[in-house]
Amino acid sequence: MPAGSGIAEAAGVLRAGGLVAFPTETVYGLGANALDARAVARVFEAKARPRFDPLITHLATADDLTELAGRLPAVAQALAERFWPGPLTLILPRPAAIPPIVTSGLDSMAVRVPDHPVARALIAEAGIPVAAPSANRFGQLSPTRAGHVVAGLGGAVDLVLDGGPARCGIESTIVDARGDRPVVRRLGALPVEELVEVVGPVQVDPGNSGQPTAPGTLAAHYAPGTPLRLVDAADAVPPPDGVRRGYLALRERPADGYAAVEVLSAAGDLTEAAARLFEALHRLDAAGVTEILAEPVPDTGLGRAINDRLRRAAATWH
Repeated sequence: MPAGSGIAEAAGVLRAGGLVAFPTETVYGLGANALDARAVARVFEAKARPRFDPLITHLATADDLTELAGRLPAVAQALAERFWPGPLTLILPRPAAIPPIVTSGLDSMAVRVPDHPVARALIAEAGIPVAAPSANRFGQLSPTRAGHVVAGLGGAVDLVLDGGPARCGIESTIVDARGDRPVVRRLGALPVEELVEVVGPVQVDPGNSGQPTAPGTLAAHYAPGTPLRLVDAADAVPPPDGVRRGYLALRERPADGYAAVEVLSAAGDLTEAAARLFEALHRLDAAGVTEILAEPVPDTGLGRAINDRLRRAAATWH
């Protein structure tokens, strides 16, 4: 169904076991009723996503989590009070109401409250928790516009809500909040430094192999269809004649000779760079180049999450 359909209609689709793509502040999600195992199975099928990779459950308010899961651990409570709604996903014990398919059989659940008016209105109208990974084929570039969803998933989605471009542009930060000391399982749109301000030192331990403990942590992920290779800016020499290469730069264009160039932020602003990352990669992927060269960015703040996405994309091709 074309983008732009109404929230009430989309909520009805979710309650009936259908799939709805919807905007969040991070990227577009592909949602299903998290209480309906059959509907959740459709998400895995539509994305060609392996069943061992768990999904994030989305709620309209933090109070909904208390109703679903009961009293929260102190660390989870502090993080939820400070960062929800927002790009933070918490890993907590799985409540009995959430089917094991949502968590890939794990005894933990990934959950968040998105900071987007369309997402929260949809979830509230539906009156159910919504299980939603990114609305794309598994392992490919995340969608930051409704058009990306339609191009990538097409008829596999029953309805697409168009909320404009995603504000953050990269996925949520995932924190395991079950113990006394939080562990960051996926770097994302909420910088680690901001977590530290609330709960003190945190461990950063993103997974990259075997059974994922959190979504989006496989070693090869977030990849364009065009091979991508990481390079230092100093290595950005013009390609040989007749070779069509694309280039992803942080702030300065490389030497002439590239068939397509994307600059993430002329000012070197990492917030702007994160918001533009997947959009720029989508354009380079569509430019008819044989390879994309990408510069890592400063590895601080949001730069850590940007570099994480670039490394996982490059790992798909090497």
